[in-house]
Amino acid sequence: MNGLDPALETAENYRRFAMHEAAGRSPAYERLAYAVAEDDLVLSFLEDLPAPKRQPNLVFAAARYILGSPPGPASLRSLVTDMPVKLAAVLRARRTQTNEAARCALFLPVLAALPQPLALLEVGAAAGLTLLPDIYSYDYEGHRVTGLDVEAPTLPCRVSGPAPLPRRAPQVVWREGIDLNPLDVNDEDDMAWLSCLVWPDEAGRAERLQAAVKAARRRPPVIHRGDLLDDIARVAARSPHGATLVVYHSGVLAYVDEAKRRAFGTTVAGLGAVWLSNEAVGVLPDVATSLSPGDFVLVRDGTELVARADPHGTWMEWLAR
Repeated sequence: MNGLDPALETAENYRRFAMHEAAGRSPAYERLAYAVAEDDLVLSFLEDLPAPKRQPNLVFAAARYILGSPPGPASLRSLVTDMPVKLAAVLRARRTQTNEAARCALFLPVLAALPQPLALLEVGAAAGLTLLPDIYSYDYEGHRVTGLDVEAPTLPCRVSGPAPLPRRAPQVVWREGIDLNPLDVNDEDDMAWLSCLVWPDEAGRAERLQAAVKAARRRPPVIHRGDLLDDIARVAARSPHGATLVVYHSGVLAYVDEAKRRAFGTTVAGLGAVWLSNEAVGVLPDVATSLSPGDFVLVRDGTELVARADPHGTWMEWLAR
């Protein structure tokens, strides 16, 4: 999910996005992606961009950022016709940084079962909204976990399988993140960009984002500008002794090649950290699974398959025994 397959033409990547990612989640973006796949004008514009800047999530969010509302086939085509330079500039300046707080519901059972207290290091942290798993509350279909901030949102998550749902939130004594382009929760323009990454038709996501931003503003997380491979050891060295270091990410490794993914895994192992990865099927090279390409999988330490999950954290199927 999120990345483009370099072996496929741009039109085919948009069809795959419509079929495997937008279908059943955002009918508006499903229609839009199919329309782009058939629009030679828009495809020609996209082909002039670097490959990472052609992905549907980024293109649709950039159009929304300029238009002030989710694009449709006609408005996106008009934008490409009338303001191609402005659209290209936004695409080059921005990244897909879907900072969905609900993903914390996927990590919580693993985090709560680790030796406490925890030191959390998130790569691809964006604005740090998923660095607050102890702050939010959770509702796993009636199994409730109360977080530290009573005003923070309650994150719902449907669960199947023998998930070890905790009774309380984990104890976090340190939390920092790394991102190529950190977002500031107190910067209105940065938060406007995050809102543009929320897909139309998904009930509750926009409201959850706003509530999570307010919670993060009460406890602004530290996000370092840096690269997930080059800077992780430096940031990890800041974590306190006596805490379980957890390195984690969600929807990040699809943006780097396989060689860098493997190097990242080796580096994390060298830190002695617990590594939690929430990525699309096929992203981790050593995890073999026949699950749908539209699913995410929660994986521990690079090889241990823990759960199948919704990309945005609304459900999970626990697979670990």
